Amino acid sequence: MSDADNTGNTGNTGDTPFGHIRSFVLRQGRVSDAQRRFHDEGMPRWGLAYQPSLLNLDSVFGRNAPRILEIGCGMGETTAAIAAAHPHTDYLGIEVHTPGVGNLLKEIATRELTNLRVIQHDAVDVVRNMIPPGALTGIHIFFPDPWPKKRQQKRRLIQSPFVRLLAQRLAPGGTLHCATDWEEYAGQMLDVLTAEPLLTNSATGYASRPEYRPQTKFETRGLRLGHGVWDVVFRRIA
Repeated sequence: MSDADNTGNTGNTGDTPFGHIRSFVLRQGRVSDAQRRFHDEGMPRWGLAYQPSLLNLDSVFGRNAPRILEIGCGMGETTAAIAAAHPHTDYLGIEVHTPGVGNLLKEIATRELTNLRVIQHDAVDVVRNMIPPGALTGIHIFFPDPWPKKRQQKRRLIQSPFVRLLAQRLAPGGTLHCATDWEEYAGQMLDVLTAEPLLTNSATGYASRPEYRPQTKFETRGLRLGHGVWDVVFRRIA
């Protein structure tokens, strides 16, 4: 039920030129004709190219509005559903896998969304180099790859240095919301976010699933099988 099901993050991985260990592996799976078409036609309209300089988000979206960053959009259905339900908020999705990006761009086109943009690049690079400090009202990280084996856990996205970068990009009162179906990873998320001095827990321990986060098909399947899901929601201290 984790994002391992969504993104195929398996196999060997490596370090980026900036020194951090990538939490994903680009899969070699098939891109459908429809996904390729929506990718090729949609990226010029709704995609943003990676650049090592800060974005002007007002220019990107053509307005001033609350801004939410989603890291790891998977196949895009949840991202698009949230954006469609909150038209007065702007959403910036990061996803590395072409099938998922193509599917997300299809959702943008078919739903006629004007408040969603996509970056196909490593999230750590994007957050470090493109997102201005204090620019975000929220960050969503739903079901990241759990890297369940002990030797793989250094690949996990939720680590202290990256959480510090994320916290710095939040405006005071902004929220960092992580969700996972791996209990051990949930514990790590809770520990790492608790240790970040710029953040405070919005709940006592784990949070209830906020209404804005739809229940994914993977989550529904897992809950039916008796699996747990844990939400961790922290707020940026003023």
